[in-house]
Amino acid sequence: MDISEITNIITDFVRTDDRNRIPNRGDYRIYDDPLVGVAGADDQIYREFQKDGVIGPHHLLPVDWLDTAQSVIVYFLPFSEPIVKSNETPGPPSDEWYLARHWGEVFNDALRKHLRECIISSGMSAVAPIIDERFESMYGSTSNWSERHTAYAAGLGTFCLSYSFITEKGCAGRYGSVITDLLLPPTPRTANSLMENCIYDDNGACGVCIQRCPAGAVTPEKKDHGLCLKYLIEEIMATYPLRHDNIYVGGCGKCQTGVPCSRTNPRRKSTSN
Repeated sequence: MDISEITNIITDFVRTDDRNRIPNRGDYRIYDDPLVGVAGADDQIYREFQKDGVIGPHHLLPVDWLDTAQSVIVYFLPFSEPIVKSNETPGPPSDEWYLARHWGEVFNDALRKHLRECIISSGMSAVAPIIDERFESMYGSTSNWSERHTAYAAGLGTFCLSYSFITEKGCAGRYGSVITDLLLPPTPRTANSLMENCIYDDNGACGVCIQRCPAGAVTPEKKDHGLCLKYLIEEIMATYPLRHDNIYVGGCGKCQTGVPCSRTNPRRKSTSN
């Protein structure tokens, strides 16, 4: 099994599985075709993630999840254009965005499990941390496994002002990862800085996500995760379950929609013109 086969497994599942839809909300898919990358399980960047001020010592290494780990497969699932467009209006998240965050993660868990089982059926070992019983969300905005950080380790993109993660297919989407003892060549990290794909960080010319954030949590200096979380709990999660059968979702997505990086890498676009 090589990376081409892994990519085909993920892409075919995205294209064909019926769970990649919002129930009773039209025919369009929640996610478009994925991006796939690989990080080496022994990459020293995972040690960097354990430092205070990055994620912290609670972030587990790949070998903590699977003691024979060789590779970390990570994929990015970009939200489809109808879902992204629906959330461009001011105010609270659109119904489509809110429901896509819920049903999209139901689908994503199924994809994590599917990829893990495909690898195991080939005779190798695999663990999907997010659906593993050892996974813990802790310390406010962090957990013991970050799929965005492992996407950075696998060369899929860089972070940005709103602390979203900009890939070649933008920042509006979700991530998944599987750790395996299958030895795969790592995807090169080509970015020269942690926030290279962010236009604001590059030349200060953007900052649209600052205006888009209804909580005022995004500033030129940093994102205030506490303020973001307070808004999600008090304004979003307290209201939307009343409209959607007690579905609780932690995200409004305004900083990922209506911005130049929603569905593309704006820096790549600007340098190619």
